[in-house]
Amino acid sequence: MADKPEYAAYKRRLARILALYVLGLCAALGVLAWAERSGLSRQWLGPFFLFATVMIYAAIGVYGRTSDAEEYYVAGRRIPPFYNGMAAAADWMSAASFISLAGGLYLQGFSGTDTQPGGLAYVLGWTGGFCLVALLVAPYLRRLGLYTVPDYFALRYGGRWPRRIAAFAAMLCSFTYVVAQIYGIGLIASRLTGVQFEIGILLGLGGVLLCSFLGGMRAITWTQVAQYVILFLAFLIPVSWLAYKQLGNPLAPLVYGKQLTKISEMEKALVDSPAEKQVRAAYKRRAAEYAARLEDIEGSLRRDRAAALQRIRQLKAQNADSARIVAAHRELAALPRDPSAARDLWTRAMHESDDRSRPLGGLLPHSQPFAGDPGGTPEQVAQFETSRRNFLALVFCLMVGTAGLPHLLTRFFTTPTVAEARSSVAWALFFVLLLYLSVPALAVLVKYEVMQGLVGSGFDALPSWILQWGKVDASLISVSDVNGDGIVQFGEIRLGADIIMLATPEIGGLPYVVSGLVAAGGLAAALSTADGLLLTISNAMVRDVYCQEVGHDVPPEQRVIMSKFALLSVALIAAMVASLKPADILPLVSASFSLAASAFVPAMVLGIFWRGATRAGAVAGMAAGLGVTVYYMVANAGVVRALLKLSPEPQLWLGIVPVSAGVFGVSVGLAVALVVSLATLRGN
Repeated sequence: MADKPEYAAYKRRLARILALYVLGLCAALGVLAWAERSGLSRQWLGPFFLFATVMIYAAIGVYGRTSDAEEYYVAGRRIPPFYNGMAAAADWMSAASFISLAGGLYLQGFSGTDTQPGGLAYVLGWTGGFCLVALLVAPYLRRLGLYTVPDYFALRYGGRWPRRIAAFAAMLCSFTYVVAQIYGIGLIASRLTGVQFEIGILLGLGGVLLCSFLGGMRAITWTQVAQYVILFLAFLIPVSWLAYKQLGNPLAPLVYGKQLTKISEMEKALVDSPAEKQVRAAYKRRAAEYAARLEDIEGSLRRDRAAALQRIRQLKAQNADSARIVAAHRELAALPRDPSAARDLWTRAMHESDDRSRPLGGLLPHSQPFAGDPGGTPEQVAQFETSRRNFLALVFCLMVGTAGLPHLLTRFFTTPTVAEARSSVAWALFFVLLLYLSVPALAVLVKYEVMQGLVGSGFDALPSWILQWGKVDASLISVSDVNGDGIVQFGEIRLGADIIMLATPEIGGLPYVVSGLVAAGGLAAALSTADGLLLTISNAMVRDVYCQEVGHDVPPEQRVIMSKFALLSVALIAAMVASLKPADILPLVSASFSLAASAFVPAMVLGIFWRGATRAGAVAGMAAGLGVTVYYMVANAGVVRALLKLSPEPQLWLGIVPVSAGVFGVSVGLAVALVVSLATLRGN
């Protein structure tokens, strides 16, 4: 097909459509910028961006609707490499990359801490993972003409159990991933429209369902191409503006290093600042107060309730303003319900206060390689080793997990040939690098902007974006006058990782139309990944479980209909879980990579490159690897440890944090698969 004139004409037509789309999008942004300068209210711009972009995706979904199995599952296997690479990049960027990655670098520096690895680990791991996909997996799976990743395990190893375990693992890691995306959707939609977070989830979810429900992979592919253009512009415009504003050059990846030197000097000044020392001392006192409460939880809880009730009675006796009385009632209602809840709340508050009592509010110097000091005290040396170990473990999990994520691998089933599948990976890596090279630059430029512009300003002149984002979610941002001097100190600013990118235009003083574009880009990133993930889950449920275990004779058209309704059900369940805000986006996404790496990669790679891999070895390896990873994550989850009345401190192996549990899962899975395969080979 790749050599036929019809295929060449098809690609020329696609190029014309893409060019018109890009020109139309740029023209629309120009018109909106002019309208804002002419007095158009921000209250109209935000909802317009949400409505317009979702309608674009919905129109593509309606246009690409299909009931044909080949079109629904693999887009008819006729997506050219350039567009498939663009769609894969959009699928890949996700809410984690677009919304949270720059925030992770802002908060954790280049390497992260000993207990919270991150920074450049995400850039290195995710980019390197594409190299593994190109070399080890994508071309070989495309050659087999499959529809889903569990299809490979059924074809290579035979029997039911390889497919069963693969289908379960696909649903587990994809569901964890999609919850993070829907959380990002709710965050952005609520900011654009001003509605509650939960309603924002439902608004954004409509865009997901219109694309994936109607057209499957066919509609999702072209939607993701459209989404990549939006998120590309949304990311590069603000970072280029910040680079031009601060350094006079819009090529941020080439010039941001100059700001690193300035940030290092500012960090040294902040560490020695008397006002910053006052803030650290105040947080140290708070940590000590929480520690004292934890020594007598029931008594402290009784005293807090008595004090809250006494305050309400005093306000009523003084005929105080009703707003103050309502606030006092809210303080009473916010107290922990029982000693167990108090223990959890106060323990977290104690640790947070203790962290913020450290220099720079608990953040590492931005360019410091790792936490601790290899030439310092034994404690600092141990901290350095743990930090470095966690950094490498996270890189490993992200890289290997990339090679095993079902929704990403399925993208490369859509090309006409094996050669074009390999070319698709190269294009995807190119489109990802266009954005990833700017992520570290954005984190540095925003940190400089905060240190230079926000620190030292008065609390009576806080920028409006702080109050507006605080209304969306109080955990995203807080600025409080801890030392009471009326001046903002760096230690008094708490920013969540999920706020940095979204607030960048407002931090840099850009027009609100750019803020709307950035939010639309984040929405595009979250929607594009959610589409692929929901399709993967529904296909695993229907094609790999139901049709193999129950309905063996279901015709292809009926399978497609069942997949659509399974997708709808999973989307609603994921939305319900996301509304509970179980964790930040980056930790949820990182956990899904560990699950995918341990469940799929050892058995998949052995099956491709070693004829001696047996069904028993694959089943044992997949089960063991996935089991170890799930156990390590669950056993160290704070909620689980609280329910089992265990110590709140996690029990870590080699100091590795739970999101990198794939290090143990992949090792155990590979070893078990090899040993069992060799044993069963000898038995045969």
